[in-house]
Amino acid sequence: MSTIQLLDLILIIVIFAILILGGLAVFVILRLRNKEAAEKKAKNDAAIKATTGGTAKKVPANAITRTGDAINSIYEFMEFDEIKDNMIVRKNQKQYVMVIDCKGVNYDLLSEVEKQAVEAGFIELLNTLRFPIQLYVQTRTLNLDSLLAEYNKRTEDLANQIVRLNAQAKQASEAGNRKAYERIAFEIRRKENILEYGESLEDYTQRINENKNILQQKTYIVISYYPAEQGDVSKYSKEEINDIAFNELYTRAQSIISALSSADVTGKVLTSEELAELLYVAYNRDGAESYSLRDAINADYSRLYSTAKDIMQAKKQRIEEQVSIAAAQIASKSLIEADSQMRAEKADRARRVKARAKEMVDEYRTEISKPLYERTRQKIDEADAQQALDDAEKAMNNNYNN
Repeated sequence: MSTIQLLDLILIIVIFAILILGGLAVFVILRLRNKEAAEKKAKNDAAIKATTGGTAKKVPANAITRTGDAINSIYEFMEFDEIKDNMIVRKNQKQYVMVIDCKGVNYDLLSEVEKQAVEAGFIELLNTLRFPIQLYVQTRTLNLDSLLAEYNKRTEDLANQIVRLNAQAKQASEAGNRKAYERIAFEIRRKENILEYGESLEDYTQRINENKNILQQKTYIVISYYPAEQGDVSKYSKEEINDIAFNELYTRAQSIISALSSADVTGKVLTSEELAELLYVAYNRDGAESYSLRDAINADYSRLYSTAKDIMQAKKQRIEEQVSIAAAQIASKSLIEADSQMRAEKADRARRVKARAKEMVDEYRTEISKPLYERTRQKIDEADAQQALDDAEKAMNNNYNN
């Protein structure tokens, strides 16, 4: 075999070796890619199952979306844990927040004396503060849909009343009852005038509502409370910590509301639903105009918000029940004590009557015989002194009336 043939043979062997090694490399790469795709699909299915398993679950922070990207839990995104008992709970029960809605007066329209009074009231508020507060201003687009719905309901009721009155007026006219007809006709004219005014007011409000440039500014005072202010709270349960925080925040809120009244500013503590609306608008500044919190709740998008009886109403009802029970106990006890006291007083008066009767007999002891004296005293002991007192009271009342 020549040298050229030998080189050709070696070249062919090298080419076959390269092809075999290349095929093995491609096979290994494809296997690795298939394995990674299978693992990614398994993680993706697990994340989907966790988020749509039929119950509201806390999504793990390392959950995988369909695109394979990690997402954070909604609980980590929000800056609060929950809304409970008219409070915003934050930082795993380490901070509680209560909000006061303030409604003031137009300062520019006040006289100088009134302005000085308002300033003095505001200074008094600042001097009475013993804890930090925050002022929060939220601007919202004026939404009059609920007011328009109320107007529409009232105008429809008036229209129905007018229809019924027209039927009554027709019956009175056919029966020849002129007085009833005139009375009904007057009532019809009165209600028609009210209906015309109501419809014009509804149209005016509708035109205002269509103008989305009308803004409403709301001012709030935010009060915070930290359970750590009480010292070591590890010995308290979760409900006890909630009660402590509510009592402290409500006391602070009432002191602020009282101080605000001296500056002609009225305030009220926001309920749980109003707090939810406040946060909803804060987190959805653009979407809140077209899709309100009430729409979201009606659409059953309320996994993070649970409706319950207002805490103020529940506490007031519980206090009223306690007052009723305590009042019944006091009334029953007082009735028993009063009855016992009256019985004792009657018995004492009966003894005094008999003692007085014996004293009167003793005055004539020397003038009567001893047997008669002893029999008289015996009869006094046997006598019904209470009946004698009742008869004496009747006689005195008769004499007084005559």
